[in-house]
Amino acid sequence: MVEYKQSSHSVWDIRYDVIWVTKYRYKALRGEIAVRTRDLLRQICQGREVVIVQGAASPDHVHMLVSVPPQLSPAKLAQHMSGRPSRTLQDEFPQLKKRYWGQHPWARAFLCERRRGGRGDGQAVYRESEAGGPGREFQDYRAERAVSRL
Repeated sequence: MVEYKQSSHSVWDIRYDVIWVTKYRYKALRGEIAVRTRDLLRQICQGREVVIVQGAASPDHVHMLVSVPPQLSPAKLAQHMSGRPSRTLQDEFPQLKKRYWGQHPWARAFLCERRRGGRGDGQAVYRESEAGGPGREFQDYRAERAVSRL
């Protein structure tokens, strides 16, 4: 069963799969650097009320499943989780500063995907009651317009 989090005016369970890769796919996240990266990401998540459900630091990328509060957008999450660790890692490990010429060790792009899981029948009943009856779902009108222009 899903455990929803709540604040004074909202109830949520928002989960994202987030992946960052190192620039040029260099295998730089090994040994002490990988451990320090993990620790920095944990600190940032605690400060932003982000819960790390699962995570792994591979030699050339970081993959995390996180549960975030609704006020934190995926872009802001990526900004927080790549900016400060980048500066800290380069200060603590001079070989990274040399490898990346004092610039960001992460590639410019990241992948963020909303994780959908089995919610049971409760959410289906809620969607039907909010949408006005069974079989009627929310529609993406922008997608319909784009298809109609073709």
